[in-house]
Amino acid sequence: MVEVGSKAPAFSLKDSSGKVHKLADYKGKKLVVYFYPKDDTPGCTIEAKDFTALLPEIRKAGADVVGISKDSEQSHCDFEEKYKLKVTLLADPDNKTIKAYDAYGDKGIFGMGTIRKTYIIDESGKILKVYPRVQAIGHAKAVLEEIRGV
Repeated sequence: MVEVGSKAPAFSLKDSSGKVHKLADYKGKKLVVYFYPKDDTPGCTIEAKDFTALLPEIRKAGADVVGISKDSEQSHCDFEEKYKLKVTLLADPDNKTIKAYDAYGDKGIFGMGTIRKTYIIDESGKILKVYPRVQAIGHAKAVLEEIRGV
């Protein structure tokens, strides 16, 4: 179980341009890892746009942001271009990282899939905060406030 104080599961995933990102690449800074169900859907778009808008402030506070879904690199590329997103989106088509972070499960009438869930990871790779069931509206702002207070 991934919980506050535990070591964050390692990952190695590609972004929209095919560049590989690893958890270890972010050592020395805080990292916000948010999981979301699908590119270019209403809630996921709100969340990605909000993180993009707040990204300069999040970085100023000493953190970076990555969003992870099972969508392909091409899907992420299209999503980023359509909404001019600046947040890094990573592709996890086999759900390996999504499952490692306990972000896969029963979504009620939508069946099994990726659960909207966010983690803040500290500079040494440990979990600082878990947001288990995220509501897209206002979430990025709440994360920024948490980072500023950590």
